[in-house]
Amino acid sequence: MTEGNLNSATESASPNAGHSLWQACIEQLAQELPEQQFNTWIKPLVAQAPDDLSKITIYVANRFKLDWIRAQYASRIAQMLERLYGQAVPIELALTQREPAARAYSAPSASTASEPQQAPEPAAPSEDPSANTFKNRLNAALTFDTLVEGTANRMARAAAMHVAGTPGHLYNPLFIYGGVGLGKTHLMHAVGNRLLADKPDSKVLYIHAEQFVSDVVKAYQRKAFDEFKERYHSLDLLLIDDVQFFANKDRTQEEFFNAFEALLAKKSHIVMTSDTYPKGLADIHERLVSRFDSGLTVAIEPPELEMRVAILINKSRAEGTEMPEEVAFFVAKNVRSNVRELEGALRKILAYSRFNQKEISIQLAREALRDLLSIQNRQISVENIQKTVADYYKIKVADMYSKKRPASIARPRQIAMYLAKELTQKSLPEIGELFGGRDHTTVLHAVRKISGERQQLTELNQQLHVLEQTLKG
Repeated sequence: MTEGNLNSATESASPNAGHSLWQACIEQLAQELPEQQFNTWIKPLVAQAPDDLSKITIYVANRFKLDWIRAQYASRIAQMLERLYGQAVPIELALTQREPAARAYSAPSASTASEPQQAPEPAAPSEDPSANTFKNRLNAALTFDTLVEGTANRMARAAAMHVAGTPGHLYNPLFIYGGVGLGKTHLMHAVGNRLLADKPDSKVLYIHAEQFVSDVVKAYQRKAFDEFKERYHSLDLLLIDDVQFFANKDRTQEEFFNAFEALLAKKSHIVMTSDTYPKGLADIHERLVSRFDSGLTVAIEPPELEMRVAILINKSRAEGTEMPEEVAFFVAKNVRSNVRELEGALRKILAYSRFNQKEISIQLAREALRDLLSIQNRQISVENIQKTVADYYKIKVADMYSKKRPASIARPRQIAMYLAKELTQKSLPEIGELFGGRDHTTVLHAVRKISGERQQLTELNQQLHVLEQTLKG
């Protein structure tokens, strides 16, 4: 968004301008910050803004967090708000009030200005594992109904629904793996929410692996392992995100192994996610990896075009706006990697549309996503793909467009063709031309072959994941 485009909103800010700006800021930070960092420091923040956006006040729960936000995140959030709005917005950090007087918007923000004196802050909720009130940590909005189904997640979704319907039986544990922002966490929350809807008395816990590590440390420090075991060994369903964070943490792995065995013994269910398949996990004890692999392991892939279109249209409706199908196709063709980036692109377009009071169109989407599109066009080219794949499989770049056909060369060449189709806007004939003047049918065969095998071969899927992440920087 350019300053000129957004300044028009400054003169006639709508009653929802503060909310729109804040939500757009949140979405951007959620994409740019590590998930655990975002959830710990940014997500709990609450913002207030008058309708004219003369100032944004960020409320923080306590003095320690306020100082940390000011030191680590304030300038970044201020810059983000300025970039989105087109001009600087005065910002303040303040301690939480009991009864905020202005319009409040929860989730991230921060700022650089002086810190006004506020009413005394309420006591922070206890995070002690032995707290009396059991918290399942589920997000009620993440259900099977709000998850768009497609080829990329169909098997994982079906398995998750089976677990939610008959926990403790088949697919125990359920291990879901895939890249960032593909919907792994959404699926886990959906399992927990469905089970609680059917059996409200079930003891369900969603937790990030880093929080489990923290709980183990606290239990050792406080010699409170009875409380720790009571919390984790008594669950009916444990949902644990990003188990790759257990790497090199021996005590944590030992305690998780014990909890794992205890839960399986009492027919409780365990659902885990990771960025890689079990045997691809580094620095995790072999006996734990074997447990991870003992149930059902399923992958979630980057969403295909039709699924990306459906996600954009559905999420746009959830925001109270209809996105024209041709705009959804334009965005979906240019934002390919994951659902989180799709959501971020959608938020940018919606905010741009509201701030400039313009209808959503392909031209507006092009303007709103100008930075993203220019980065993509600059970074990913067929030539770059050929070089990256050749380096990865230790062949010469010249082999990509030579007539040689041994498997050691033909296979990487097919993979490069597949990635060229997935990651660039080139047509099949254009790709064929860049691979030594090959016919478009040869490219189509390679794309179909690698796409099909990716669904079946775990090792190939992991290699493609690494290549995609490398190419996207």
